[in-house]
Amino acid sequence: MKFKLSLLAAIAATALTATAAKADIAVATAGPITGQYATFGEQMKKGIEQAVKDINAAGGVLGQKLKLEVGDDACDPKQAVAVANQLAKAGVKFVAGHFCSGSSIPASQVYAEEGMLQISPASTNPKLTEQGLKNVFRVCGRDDQQGAIAGKYLLDNYKGKNVAILHDKSAYGKGLADETQKALNAGGQKEAIYEAYTAGEKDYSALVSKLKQANIDVVYVGGYHTEAGLIARQMKDQGMKAPIVSGDALVTNEYWAITGDAGENTMMTFGPDPREKPTAKKVVEDFRKAGYEPEGYTLYTYAALQAWAEAVKKAGSTDVAKVSDVLRKGDYDTVIGKIGFDAKGDVTSPAYVWYKWTNGQYAEVK
Repeated sequence: MKFKLSLLAAIAATALTATAAKADIAVATAGPITGQYATFGEQMKKGIEQAVKDINAAGGVLGQKLKLEVGDDACDPKQAVAVANQLAKAGVKFVAGHFCSGSSIPASQVYAEEGMLQISPASTNPKLTEQGLKNVFRVCGRDDQQGAIAGKYLLDNYKGKNVAILHDKSAYGKGLADETQKALNAGGQKEAIYEAYTAGEKDYSALVSKLKQANIDVVYVGGYHTEAGLIARQMKDQGMKAPIVSGDALVTNEYWAITGDAGENTMMTFGPDPREKPTAKKVVEDFRKAGYEPEGYTLYTYAALQAWAEAVKKAGSTDVAKVSDVLRKGDYDTVIGKIGFDAKGDVTSPAYVWYKWTNGQYAEVK
């Protein structure tokens, strides 16, 4: 009887070992799945879901399938840390996240401590990759690059005019506004108004009245599409014709849903539209067949997982130190094109171009 029990135990142990060897590799995305920026959370979720599906269909990674976890930080720094800890407990090896820089930066400390690799599709605040963490990367550009372009645009088109610079106090919004201000000032022009506003409010009429009284010719907004849209609409309500200029957080059709024709001629910086790249053709077609338009950061999230998966294959391991080292060597073919990373974890060839809202659509300015 004892022999039979021992034999059964041995068989069970062997089965468990075999199962463990074939276990799925846990990967995740983390971002604002709920809250006022949920449109971007959906972009990230859709992007990584498709990437996991496609990678698994092609055989997975190191002979193992990828298993997806989704974390909702609602763009709140404290919630982001809680989500990061939850993902660590779930055994996640890689996180495509977060969206808001104010979430990515504190969460990155958890990932560093827990041996998890982080590639943000969207967090542009320079501090994220200036912390000296070897496990942190991003596939988007930085606010100091984006702000330099915005400052030049303001100098070229509004020299000697009344420029207002607004921000929402967030790591992303203030960082972008400050970099734009720096570039504007370096070009010899001082802004007429530099003002903070509170995200999440509905009534910005007092702020708009201040802009109107100062005869503002153009308003640069460091912040997200919800507040920028409300400010644009309330500016029109008060008879202001000054256009809005902003950054990549306005890359969503929700902006126009808020502004209506008040959003006409809004300008924003973002990378060249990845949907138009030959490398994204099949994936874009798959999304559209499923009834989803992969705008904004959908393909950036897909690319983040692609880069990690290829680095894991080259490293022959999911070990964060090995994969981080490999990521910094060579280039990776992704849906957003060929990308590489520098010593800090930033993409080696970031690019920003201008987009303009016209008749309810945004398109790259050629």
